Amino acid sequence: MNERLSTLTTESRNEKSMRLDSADTLEILRIINEEDQKVALAVQKVLPDVQVAVEYAVQSLSLGGRLIYVGAGTSGRLGVLDAVECPPTFSTSPETVLGLMAGGEKAFVQAVEGAEDNEEWGERDLREIGLTDRDTVVGIAASGRTPYVIGALKYARRIGARTVALSCNERARISQEADQAIEVVVGPEVLAGSTRMKAGTAQKMVLNMISTATMVKLGKVYENLMVDVNISNRKLKERAIEIIRTVTGVSRERAEESLEQARHEVKTAIVMIKAETTYERAVRLLERANGNVRRALSLAR
Repeated sequence: MNERLSTLTTESRNEKSMRLDSADTLEILRIINEEDQKVALAVQKVLPDVQVAVEYAVQSLSLGGRLIYVGAGTSGRLGVLDAVECPPTFSTSPETVLGLMAGGEKAFVQAVEGAEDNEEWGERDLREIGLTDRDTVVGIAASGRTPYVIGALKYARRIGARTVALSCNERARISQEADQAIEVVVGPEVLAGSTRMKAGTAQKMVLNMISTATMVKLGKVYENLMVDVNISNRKLKERAIEIIRTVTGVSRERAEESLEQARHEVKTAIVMIKAETTYERAVRLLERANGNVRRALSLAR
């Protein structure tokens, strides 16, 4: 890593916020808001790169592999956040989408000094989860030069896993270690070097895109509804009932009854109602359709 930190876009000073300390509260908020509006446009420019990442992830999960996020600090926390939301949203197992963070779980709430500076630790953490060539690894670093992430990506490529580098600087160091680079250049932060702001927002947007689009392609969404939602509490049961009602047009009582008969599997309940069939046949149809509701209903005709 020969480049100086001060040369990175993410570390540059933003000319529009040079007098931030003397601005009134509303002006501070306006400056932040105006800068935030640039993030979505920066993400738009890299959508073809994100598409490749999704294709990698779909292939991995279809083959029984995993989607693994690796990062440090804010970047690592965002990876963990996206990963832990997948089981309740899409009924994936906790091992399907993983978030690894420099310093381990305790680093999520308290910084572990020096953890991100060790390439070997990135490799070690992937070894410990038994990385294989069926997995996809997404290395996340706003600066694009975090040693922990570089070490993880280097090891992942040696193993034969698909690799993606997500950063917020052009020609980022981690881009050189990945099959696919995603460089979302959002410009200098309002607070110089505070990449939890625009860079963090950009990374969260991209990670949301990768996981959501992947799950859509894997048949875990019907129309724009979470039909593979894991019913783990009262709110999610209510959501499941409303999803069934929305798709099928049946009464609340019928929807709730079908959900119980379908053993709390929303997709199965939908196929049972729309195809006017039994639980057993609905399960078989979904199996033949690889879990895709639209395809299962087509097979039932």
